[in-house]
Amino acid sequence: MMKNIGVIIELDKGRVKETNFGMITLARAKDTQLFAFVMDADAKSVKEVLESFGITKIVEVWLAPDQLNNPVTRAKAMINAIKEFNISMVFGLSTAMGKDLLPRIAAHLFAPLVMDCFYVDLEQKIAKTYQYSGKTIATIQLTGEVLVFGIRPNAIEPVKAQEKAQMLKFDSSHIVATGFRVIKSGGIDKTTRINLAEADVIIAGGRGMKNSENFNILFQCAKKINAAVGASRVAVDAGWVPYSMQVGQTGEKVSPKVYIACGISGSIQHFAGMKTSGMIIAINTDENAAILSNCDYYVKADALEIIPTLTKILDNG
Repeated sequence: MMKNIGVIIELDKGRVKETNFGMITLARAKDTQLFAFVMDADAKSVKEVLESFGITKIVEVWLAPDQLNNPVTRAKAMINAIKEFNISMVFGLSTAMGKDLLPRIAAHLFAPLVMDCFYVDLEQKIAKTYQYSGKTIATIQLTGEVLVFGIRPNAIEPVKAQEKAQMLKFDSSHIVATGFRVIKSGGIDKTTRINLAEADVIIAGGRGMKNSENFNILFQCAKKINAAVGASRVAVDAGWVPYSMQVGQTGEKVSPKVYIACGISGSIQHFAGMKTSGMIIAINTDENAAILSNCDYYVKADALEIIPTLTKILDNG
């Protein structure tokens, strides 16, 4: 029997975020139809790119203009769409939006939910995720009429698979959230313009940055290499940078292609949040720092000297 798999698409300024493509690749399987649910744009504008990764149905979910930013409305719309199109498995990204939306969907459907997955076996209904500060991998088998998975961004390499998609519309403009009202929506902090969870390159600072002003060194370098800037818990607790920049067990869990740790000791808690990085480069004056045992390359030096030099080289290049 053909299974209907639903993928909740995240967009940025009307464009499909690249982190969706690895998730779509993971959701593809034999004897399945891939439904892409689009809430934040004209679905026709993203049709071509979604088709190139194997989407066979594109559903444009209409919401009332004043309800676009209401998480309760969005969840209700998705729940109705899941029921309407007989979706048996729901995939979404483990991003800020996904961490808000997916648990709401799972709770309303009484469906099992596994977040931060890096592997899913659709046939066996098995998901894998890290637990205990990344020390172990949990293999979880799910049962239920609808299963919900939150996928770690950048955990799966995207693979194209050209298909021809059918365009569908699902009108949810009648849904109005009760008991929950969005009073104000603010812009993204200029210091976190590139989302940490979705960045290909992250340059992060820790105790070795010494103060908040020195983080500007990282921001200047990050602009040259199109990177996001992160931080250890020490830097966040010291008030040098906002919590939104924290990488680690109690912060953001990331999987960039390159992670540059500047003046970060590399505690178990921090390593748990970035151990799945493709390449880890450490800059530290302490040759006994734990991060030096868990990296691909390291420089025994002061990041406050190395990073400005690197920025100058990039300027001249």
